Amino acid sequence: MSVHLIGGGATTAADAALYAPFVAEASLRAAQAGRTRPRVAVISLHPEPEEKAAALGELLAEAGTGTALELHLTAGGPIELDAIADVDGIAVGGGNVENVRAGLEPVFDELRRLVADGVPYLGVSAGAMIAAEGSLGSGSRIGGVVVSPEDSGEAGDELEIEVGIGLVDVAIEVHVAQRGMLSRLVAAVESGLIAGGLGIDERTALIVSDGALRVEGGGSVWRVLPAEGGVLVSTIGT
Repeated sequence: MSVHLIGGGATTAADAALYAPFVAEASLRAAQAGRTRPRVAVISLHPEPEEKAAALGELLAEAGTGTALELHLTAGGPIELDAIADVDGIAVGGGNVENVRAGLEPVFDELRRLVADGVPYLGVSAGAMIAAEGSLGSGSRIGGVVVSPEDSGEAGDELEIEVGIGLVDVAIEVHVAQRGMLSRLVAAVESGLIAGGLGIDERTALIVSDGALRVEGGGSVWRVLPAEGGVLVSTIGT
């Protein structure tokens, strides 16, 4: 099974196709367990958790054309083990990345175990960022230097790296082209804060499966790796 990472912005019925590969894998997992309705844990740690959990659930239902899903919505945290018990897929929405990470931290070990056992994981925006071994925070400065857009007249926070779930081994950035976040990813690699990273545009999905990378949607995934004298930036297109 795979890890599905969406760079944000995919919030309408027109974006349902991005969620379809995850729903298909959850359906396969359910069939293997002898269930006709896939059980999917939908988790929101957004400031408006009930609304966002319901919206994510609706997108998954739209993506599963012809497949009736059994959705288990959890709004707000911290998340406990019963929220992800006996499910065929786990979907985590966006919000403030520090809050999403902290809310899910109590079940990091179980999430790793479930994914290793074949349960697909879907992360959207902050839910994608925390899938990494080292999770980027929301800071916009490194060593006091601005590395990504920040509000006029307001000094941003330092970028910090926290322990993530560990489903992928490189850092994940989101909203890349739309919010000018490529510069932050480049600076984080160049400074040595992270060993490498992948940046996902909005309305774009990166699917990681058995060491292979697949991109779905209208944007790009940006690969940033250290190189002699700087960094190497390339794109993985659709």
